[in-house]
Amino acid sequence: MEPSPHLLMCSPDHYGIEYEINPWMRRSRRVDRDRAVRQWHGLRHRLEEAGARISYLEPRPGLPDLVFTANAALVYEDLAILSRFRHPERRLEEPIQRRWFAEHGFRVYTLHTPSSFEGAGDALFCGDTLFAGYRIRSDVRAHQEVGAVLGCRVVLLELVDPRFYHLDTCFCPLAPGVAVYYPSAFDAYGRRVLHELIEEAIPIGPADAYRFACNAVVIGKTVIGATGCRGLHRILTVRGFTPHETPLKEFIKAGGSAKCLTLRLDGEEAAAWKACRAVCTPR
Repeated sequence: MEPSPHLLMCSPDHYGIEYEINPWMRRSRRVDRDRAVRQWHGLRHRLEEAGARISYLEPRPGLPDLVFTANAALVYEDLAILSRFRHPERRLEEPIQRRWFAEHGFRVYTLHTPSSFEGAGDALFCGDTLFAGYRIRSDVRAHQEVGAVLGCRVVLLELVDPRFYHLDTCFCPLAPGVAVYYPSAFDAYGRRVLHELIEEAIPIGPADAYRFACNAVVIGKTVIGATGCRGLHRILTVRGFTPHETPLKEFIKAGGSAKCLTLRLDGEEAAAWKACRAVCTPR
């Protein structure tokens, strides 16, 4: 019997827009806290319906972006490579995230390079390759160290549109060899590399991209994301996936959606190492 998919989430008790560190965030756009709580629980319910088991990071006052757990670390088997945030507003999250991983049985790794690295927001496996977004939030040297630690191939992708500041806002691996992406978030080299290295690299249009269509959670053949991404839903249905949508507008105000609100603790569906572990691990 396959184990339940395992995700890390953090309740939005203290979520809000208290500073501006990406083009989506404006303190003048106030968050409706009650609505945000309802939307977060709606996402959690969708994930549990899809079979996910959820662990929780305790929310803290003064850390409004702690809710975006995708940025806490990159998880590979039982190793958590911790983030080093570019913006000082988020650096107070780091000791809290370190403590959670250490207390929950993960081996914790802190990068030696002083460069910025923002976890699974900028580092996503598709097959046996780690695709790594850089320039806006994460740095090349950090990704190179991650690749050396994991012993895997790292493909660097420069993000050129500040509205798509993390890789997971414009690139969503669905399965080994299958991913959707928003072309305008990448330079010409990045677009070419995605098509050369991913058998089915499927572009989405701007209407879906600005609704954070790529910032979706993949659980088996189920893909859960924000409402209104009709083009993506057609793409998914044709390829045998089942799309589900849930309102997340309060989080999109801060530049995040379903994927940003979760961190996969047992390996993304598209990661080849997850499939290898499932085959190789004694039962």
